Amino acid sequence: MTIILADILGSPNIGVYCFACEGLAAVPACTPPSKKRKFGDCLGVDVCDVNVAGSYLLGIMLAGNRNGLALPHIIRDHELEAIKRSAPMNVEILEDKRTALGNLILANDHGAIVDPSFSTSTVRKLEELYQVEVVRGSISGLPYVGSLAVATNKGVIANPSISSSETETIKDVLKVNVEPCTVNGGVPFIRSGLLATSHGAVTGPLTVGKELMVISHVMDL
Repeated sequence: MTIILADILGSPNIGVYCFACEGLAAVPACTPPSKKRKFGDCLGVDVCDVNVAGSYLLGIMLAGNRNGLALPHIIRDHELEAIKRSAPMNVEILEDKRTALGNLILANDHGAIVDPSFSTSTVRKLEELYQVEVVRGSISGLPYVGSLAVATNKGVIANPSISSSETETIKDVLKVNVEPCTVNGGVPFIRSGLLATSHGAVTGPLTVGKELMVISHVMDL
C-alpha cells in the first residue's frame, strides 16, 4: 500500500483525466504503457486505456464501485466494448441527460451519495447497479459530490468547506471516516488531483506534505 505522485498528459489534474474504484482504473487511450502499469501496480487494479465519447475526461464521466460502473449515454460503442472487456463489474449506461457522472456521484462498496436532483428512477438504477444504498446529498452545499470528495472502503477525503451534517451523512451512508483536505497544494476539488483504492493512491505532483499526511492517514496507506 503506497501513495505516488504523478501527472497525466502533463497535467497535475489526474482525477479529471483518470478514474479509479476498487475494481478498475481507466486512463486515456494515449497514456504510455509504463504509466499505465505504474498506476495499476499502485492502485492494485487492472487498468483500461480508453476514451469516452472521444474525450480524455474519464474521471469526470465515470462513476462506480466494485459492483458496478455507470457510463454516460454519449459513450461510443467501441469504447463501451473496451471497458466491458476490462471491467470485472457490471457496466451500464445511465440514461440521464447529464454526462459528468464522476462529478455527481460519490461511491464506495458500502454506499453512494449523489446529486440531489437525480430522479427516483436514476437513484433506483444506481442502487441496483452498485448494490448499495444510494442517498441524495451535497458537499459544501453543492451537488457536485463526486468532484468535491474521493471515497474508498477505508475513508473519504472531502472539500475543506464540508459541513458537519454533510460529514455525518457521508459517514452514515459510506460507513467510513471523513476528513477535510485539499490536493495539489490547496485545490479544494479533491477528485481533480486524487485517485484512490483501498490498495493505494495516486495524487497530483503538486500535492504537498501536509496533504499527503492526511491522505495517508484517512486512506490507511
